[in-house]
Amino acid sequence: MFTRLFLTHLLAALVALVALLGFAEWLAPRFYQRHIERMVAAIGPQGHDLHADLERGLRSTLTTAWLASLPLAGLLAAGTAWVVSRRVSQSVRLLAHGSRNIAQGHYRNRLKVQGNDELASLAQDFNRMAEALEKVEQGRIELISSVAHELRTPLAGLQGYAEALADGVLPPEQVAQRIAHEVRAMRRLVEDLSLVSRVEAGAVEIYPQTLNPKDALTQAAERFALAFSEQGVALELELPPQSPPVWADPERLQQVLSNLLSNALRHTPRGGKVTLSAEPVRGMVRFGVRDTGCGIPPEQQARVFERFYRLDSARSRQDGGSGVGLTVARGLVEAMGGEMGLQSEVGKGSTFWFTLPASPW
Repeated sequence: MFTRLFLTHLLAALVALVALLGFAEWLAPRFYQRHIERMVAAIGPQGHDLHADLERGLRSTLTTAWLASLPLAGLLAAGTAWVVSRRVSQSVRLLAHGSRNIAQGHYRNRLKVQGNDELASLAQDFNRMAEALEKVEQGRIELISSVAHELRTPLAGLQGYAEALADGVLPPEQVAQRIAHEVRAMRRLVEDLSLVSRVEAGAVEIYPQTLNPKDALTQAAERFALAFSEQGVALELELPPQSPPVWADPERLQQVLSNLLSNALRHTPRGGKVTLSAEPVRGMVRFGVRDTGCGIPPEQQARVFERFYRLDSARSRQDGGSGVGLTVARGLVEAMGGEMGLQSEVGKGSTFWFTLPASPW
């Protein structure tokens, strides 16, 4: 690298010196011609004899100065090439070392950022890439751990029922029913994982159309009416007199509402109430699922949309929650052009809301 930079700098210096000499050769005769005319006028015709001597002296001076500047140009080219090559080589070595660490799975390593030039910017971009890869790797580890944890419960149940069947402790009909229940739980978990992976990868197909918010909420309420009745929780609709139609996928919208209603039902005690609502907000329609449950502490609200995160893991696992419902719901809402959020107060309940764009027609 030093050789290439040195030759490049030296060539640039030589071109500059040649250009300087050319301009001097072009401008100098005009300059001293005026002085010779003045000298001839002052000392007479003898001044013409000095013209050739003056021109030779000027050209000799210019040539000598140009030749004397060549060693200086070479030294400057070598010095600048050495400084630049050292700076670039050091950055390249650091990047190569960091890349090898990344390739070996060491995502915690960061490059030292020096200066404010392009190389420093490159080092900052590399550090951001390493940080993103570290988060992805951490998410992968957490996902594997969570999946293993989720599968451990139904697998333990299957093993227990198989041993009970082999020992004759339980009748085959009862064992078959319980094994089928555990298999359904495992299948539901696999389907949820498949969906959440497609949601996070942006691979979910969306087929939007014009929908009436009231009809969508009524359909969701009818589907959950029996479940709410059995749990002793009231389910109500709260709709404005007029609400603009929304532009959304009807199947995905029902899936979002189902996940939010299931979540509300799990965390609302008997005698409580869950309210479905929709209202226009600045070119969007804001849906809400409000419950009168225990509420979510502020320090946990930022994590409720994470995969497999549960406020009460034992209770959620017992009544069928897989821990990815809210993750899926938010991903589907964002895929349809909206956003999802949460408002909650401990002891008073929670409201999960999401917006969808109003229909353009």
